[in-house]
Amino acid sequence: MSNENSLVIHLLDKEYRVACPAGEQDHLLEAARYLDKQMREVRDANVIGLERIAIMTALNMSHELLRARESLTSDSDSEARVQSLLNRLEAEIQAFEDARSKL
Repeated sequence: MSNENSLVIHLLDKEYRVACPAGEQDHLLEAARYLDKQMREVRDANVIGLERIAIMTALNMSHELLRARESLTSDSDSEARVQSLLNRLEAEIQAFEDARSKL
């Protein structure tokens, strides 16, 4: 692995060299810090073994991601309903103005 396209990260006091596209180093380091924090929390909850810690952390983070996606979807649905109501309101206002102008 080329050192130019790699970065050293630390997870649970272990060092890993990972591939990293140019310009993404800061994002990868931030992600590694977040992952390390999550793994430490799982380990501190008395989960033993690196593989079990990694799997439990991955499950927790997957759950977090799915909840965030649901929230975004829910927000999109709400936005679509509001837009639909606004469209109906505009149509009713236009119909009212058309009827009024005929009087």
